[in-house]
Amino acid sequence: QVQLVESGGGSVQAGGSLRLSCAVSGYPYSTRCMGWFRQVPGKEREGVAVMYTGAGGIDYADSVKGRFTISRDSAKNTLYLQMNSLKPEDTAMYYCAAGTWQLCASRRDYDSNYWGQGTQVTVSS
Repeated sequence: QVQLVESGGGSVQAGGSLRLSCAVSGYPYSTRCMGWFRQVPGKEREGVAVMYTGAGGIDYADSVKGRFTISRDSAKNTLYLQMNSLKPEDTAMYYCAAGTWQLCASRRDYDSNYWGQGTQVTVSS
């Protein structure tokens, strides 16, 4: 049973920082990519940052480049998203995702095989 459990969300003022964590259990053999998505009500889920679990690089949405950093601790089976210089438009439910290489190639939600339950991030001006 694959489980992705996010934590670390909360409320912060604009310019502040948060670090999200995603603990992974039952790690699926087919996983080659992990990432973070976010969604606001009435909008599609947006790929924020993805990274290959082996070699292959990292990709970010233009809206977060230079402010967000995705990383992974394989020994702890945990994915992180360090979010700095937060803006009100970063307010969303943030989800951890895992999938094959296609997830990293597309950064689209339909290419994710597994999802966490989400953690809310609220940035006030």
